[in-house]
Amino acid sequence: NNFVKRKRITISNEVFEKVLNRIEASSTRNNNTFEKCKESVQKLALIQNFTKSLSSIQDKLKFNKVNANVAAVASSIQPNIVIEPIPEPPPVPPESPFTEASAEIINQLNALGETTFASLGLGGKSPVGLVQSSFEYLHVTLGIPWWEAIALGTLFIRLLMFPLVIIAQRNAARMNNYMPQLQAIQLKMTEARQMGNQLETARYSQELMIFMKEKQLNPLKNMIVPLAQMPVFISFFMALRQMANVPVDSLRTGGLWWFTDLTVPDQFFLMPLITSATLFATIELGTDSAKLSSQNLQTMKYVLRALPVIILPFIVNFPGAILCYWVSSNFISLIQVGVLRIPAVRDYFKIEPLITHQNLPVKPKGFTEGIKDSWTNIKITRELEERRKLDELQFQRAGKGPIVKTYKFDPTKQSSPTSISAKKR
Repeated sequence: NNFVKRKRITISNEVFEKVLNRIEASSTRNNNTFEKCKESVQKLALIQNFTKSLSSIQDKLKFNKVNANVAAVASSIQPNIVIEPIPEPPPVPPESPFTEASAEIINQLNALGETTFASLGLGGKSPVGLVQSSFEYLHVTLGIPWWEAIALGTLFIRLLMFPLVIIAQRNAARMNNYMPQLQAIQLKMTEARQMGNQLETARYSQELMIFMKEKQLNPLKNMIVPLAQMPVFISFFMALRQMANVPVDSLRTGGLWWFTDLTVPDQFFLMPLITSATLFATIELGTDSAKLSSQNLQTMKYVLRALPVIILPFIVNFPGAILCYWVSSNFISLIQVGVLRIPAVRDYFKIEPLITHQNLPVKPKGFTEGIKDSWTNIKITRELEERRKLDELQFQRAGKGPIVKTYKFDPTKQSSPTSISAKKR
């Protein structure tokens, strides 16, 4: 048994050595194979590089051969061809006067093919120029006739001033409703002024100011609309007069119905008559809504009534463009006054309803009597002012000049007995 075991061990050792020998032989063969593959890949890369370089050399040889052939052909043909020098480029032709004139004419025309205001010397950044530019913008952009552009511009500016009208209407309504209290204080102040009592006059004047402040009354707010309309009217008047005097050619056909030419006065005198009539209607409605007939403003009402008649002889020579603006403004005023008399509209704009007062401290006066009273108040005020200045002047003289002697005997001076006896004799 021991022999058999030893024999088996010997055989197993021999088998193990053979396996190891085979493994070493196979690894050696694998290494040789890898080296051979590596050498083959390197040789293949060298062959590819050589092929590429060879093809590039062949291409260069072909290109050189073609160039040589072309040069040979050109050399064979060149003696028979005469190459002329390249001529100089022609000079740029100058702009013709016709082209410059055309460009200038194009720049002077607007989108409607009419002469621009800038080329006519109109427009600019002044109030008058801005009005002219606005009219041109409406006429050119909207493509509307001049009478419509003037009316539309008038409507736009009156809409901008509408908040001022609301402020004035609110103040006028409050002053009308508190008129009895105001007139009572004013009557006392007038009586004190006529008696020359400056202390009472100052006291009632202070009382009137406090009352107006408590009730939020301000007579100047009633003048805010006329004061705002005055510069607007002057700007529109001057702008349209310049446009008619230049004249703007399109204004000659920019009118309506019988006043087609807006650069000349109305030959039928209808536009001046319509202007005066609409102005009179506006004044009547405005003074009636302000309740001037029942207050001490009769003089103003009579003057306003006479205004349309006074201006009629002057406006007959105005160009149609100015009268077109004036008539448009008057019609807008009529519509505005009529709308503001509607109770629902007054409630919407928070305008107090007007109260009709039957018995006022100051009774309504006629035109002549009102003028007399006004003149009397003016004279009294002037006399009081002169008296005040005289008192102030006398006070200054008394303080700076010598003491005025108002006595016969001066007790501060001692007189001698001889002089006393002489005086007695």
